[in-house]
Amino acid sequence: MIEALLEAVREVGRTEILPRARRVRAERKRDGSLFSAADTAAQAALIPRLQRLRDCPVIGEEMTPEAQRAAWGDGTGTAWCVDPVDGSTNFLQGIPYYAVSVALIEQGRTRLAVVYNPAMDEMFHAVAGEGAFVDGSRIAPRPAPARLAEAIASVELKRLPHDQAARLARELPWYSYRNFGAAALDWCWLAAGRFDVYLHASHMLWDYAAGSLVLAEAGGVMSTLDADDFHAGEPWSKSVLAGRDPRLFAEWCDYIRGRAGSRRAGRRPEKRRAKRS
Repeated sequence: MIEALLEAVREVGRTEILPRARRVRAERKRDGSLFSAADTAAQAALIPRLQRLRDCPVIGEEMTPEAQRAAWGDGTGTAWCVDPVDGSTNFLQGIPYYAVSVALIEQGRTRLAVVYNPAMDEMFHAVAGEGAFVDGSRIAPRPAPARLAEAIASVELKRLPHDQAARLARELPWYSYRNFGAAALDWCWLAAGRFDVYLHASHMLWDYAAGSLVLAEAGGVMSTLDADDFHAGEPWSKSVLAGRDPRLFAEWCDYIRGRAGSRRAGRRPEKRRAKRS
């Protein structure tokens, strides 16, 4: 199945998404988020391809909430989960950081995941218990930094509580940070060692379903802001606190949850900050 799935996702990226890049207008959903004809066309093209591989319901980001919950059912069955264009704002702006994200979920856990960036022709995939891969090669990230102060963080500040976002901006616990705007790719870049730690206050099911398996199979660790078990609780929206190395994740988790804040209070490394990019 995996080879057929990789080919199906690649084909949809090349035929339904890339030809529409910078050629379609932005539209807004009821929640105010952006989408375009590329999202709906890619989702429509993916659904029959996926169901030929495994005949089960599909949860697509561009479906109504009622249709999504009906496809999920009680969470004990099998379903595909699709984000046809994760990072729609980037796609519409011509920023080549967006992806097709597909996960096969069984009994509430992802068993098969594919994340494909058609703009860069880069394909991540993972199979539960069998490892994580990028362009067919097993992911082998570089050694993690020795401490959080040397780490590259991927952080989405705008959805964090104001006091927590202000604390991060004031104390700068990392070496440098990025926010590129495509959740599925954020997980995969973390797994590949391009980031070291990750923080996001709100992921929908299709934001994390595929990428979280890629990270887990690459040896990474994850939780929510409040719970050590990332997969506990309802599936539709979760905060994300993650790291590609268990030791570094422990320091990151302590810091974000406030257990290490007193050791860093007042830290303002002005000279060091000026050198960051």
